[in-house]
Amino acid sequence: MAKILTINPGSTSTKIAVYENLNLIFITNISHSSDELAPFNNIIEQFQFRKEVILKTLNENKIINDFDFIIGRGGMLHPIESGVYKINEKMLDDLRSCRYGEHASSLGAMIASELSKQIPNCRAFITDPVVVDELQDVARISGLPQIPNRSIFHALNHKAIARKYAAQKGVPYEKLNIVIAHLGGGFSVAAHSNGRVIDVNQALGGFGPFSPERAGTLDGEQLVQMCFSGKYTKQEISKMLVGKGGMVAHLGTNDGRIVEQRVREGDRHAELILNAMAYNTAKAIGSMIAVLKGKAECVILTGGIAHNPFIVNYIKEMIEPILPVVMFPGEDEMEALAMAAIRIIEGEQARDY
Repeated sequence: MAKILTINPGSTSTKIAVYENLNLIFITNISHSSDELAPFNNIIEQFQFRKEVILKTLNENKIINDFDFIIGRGGMLHPIESGVYKINEKMLDDLRSCRYGEHASSLGAMIASELSKQIPNCRAFITDPVVVDELQDVARISGLPQIPNRSIFHALNHKAIARKYAAQKGVPYEKLNIVIAHLGGGFSVAAHSNGRVIDVNQALGGFGPFSPERAGTLDGEQLVQMCFSGKYTKQEISKMLVGKGGMVAHLGTNDGRIVEQRVREGDRHAELILNAMAYNTAKAIGSMIAVLKGKAECVILTGGIAHNPFIVNYIKEMIEPILPVVMFPGEDEMEALAMAAIRIIEGEQARDY
């Protein structure tokens, strides 16, 4: 029986899980406070801190560090096909240099590689990183040739939820047309056609609907004026777009539960912001239904914010007259990572980066 450690770093937490084959024996979500992360200038500087937190957590829970596989969530690499990838030095160099962008998920491969080196016969992989690119050509074209549309989204959860839905329906994922909206710290809304994501908003940079931490698509002229006003540094603008945008900018928190409680207590401004976030998400879903030429069989809502009844009900009110809305709240990413190891055990060939 294979012992598997899965590692999924997020912006303010690190999720880890331990499996024996697909039997879950331990899972936890390690939260990182703002004070803990404050000393680090960027994500990559958090590597040692997060690695030590993982080892400390395993030790405290008396889990022996004798894994056969360590699977990290993939990070900011050059665009690649969906699949399982061996972690190699070229991959690690691209992640450390941030030449393709910066995201907390990049730490997954780095930590998995480092931990695997301490264990005899342990192998380290990533699967379905955020840069999975299956866009149809027409979806790549923007109004400026210097800025093509890119595929950067919650590929791991999208693919896992799509396969879970397909299994429930008893049909191959490769035979389905569905729209999936992942609602987390960032929102990604994708058109899945016959097993490929043929269009999706670039969720990392905030393109698309605004979310708890992302500013979303903005008026370009006003953004240019802000950038050249002399009031803000490049780093400050970047943080406004990703990290301090969206719900954080309006309400001072990225915690949907806090905002939900404020709405229940009669905070009309908080209600307006939640409604606006849902409204923009429903518009994005509608655009992906159009991408599929109206032939999608359902819309799936997933991610942590899919637990929020105010968001979900608002989206349903707009979308259900068009298509059924199916709920998979939360994330299935840890099991999806473990499944990568199982596919390798069952004979799937890991790809080279």
